[in-house]
Amino acid sequence: MAEAARNYLSIGEVLVSLKPEFPDITISKIRFLESEGLIAPERTSSGYRKFHDPDVDRLRMILKLQRDEYLPLKVIREKLDGNEEAAAVLEDATALPRPETGESGRDEELDEPAPAAQLTAEELAAAAGVDQDLVEALASFAILKPKQVGGERRFGGDDLVILRILKTFFTYGVEPRHLTMYRHFADREAVFFQQIVMPMLRQRNPDARRAAAESLSELARASRRLKQALLRANIREYLPG
Repeated sequence: MAEAARNYLSIGEVLVSLKPEFPDITISKIRFLESEGLIAPERTSSGYRKFHDPDVDRLRMILKLQRDEYLPLKVIREKLDGNEEAAAVLEDATALPRPETGESGRDEELDEPAPAAQLTAEELAAAAGVDQDLVEALASFAILKPKQVGGERRFGGDDLVILRILKTFFTYGVEPRHLTMYRHFADREAVFFQQIVMPMLRQRNPDARRAAAESLSELARASRRLKQALLRANIREYLPG
């Protein structure tokens, strides 16, 4: 059953939303700003933070004033809590486009960019709503593939998309080790597709490389339809209707 739409973000989703604009933001920093009384998100009955649009806008404004004007937190609090000029700036901030953080409700396309992100294991776990131990287990089986960025391990937007999809499997008791077949198949399929378009990729002509990218997208869509059809044929006797 599909989850009911919600009108708030988790702390992890806020992190992913703001990370492209404020690369240095962390879960710890958001918690610190809350402890200092600059933001006050609601809490669920289980104690999880609920960030509504005004909470995210206020947080964005705090980060913007810190980064661009080097203001101490005391001054920022005064600006946000009683200054008309700050209110006007905050209104401007709400007009900024927000990166999408929720599920799209449809299959990801190969040529559709994943969320821009360079996340630690803790941040990735928070963004996806899973335990950090699960992130580490998936990385150990190469289902998630972090990269070294500035000497530190960081997970990208594709890892976040993969982890959100895998959450469905985990609700059925599937363990990370059971999912390695998907990584092995994806790796082999990627090599197969690269061999098909390699003649175009070897050309330095921008049009040829653009055609190669379009071919990869078309192959990916055809592959998804083929796998769905083959799977449906194998399990048809168990499907309703």
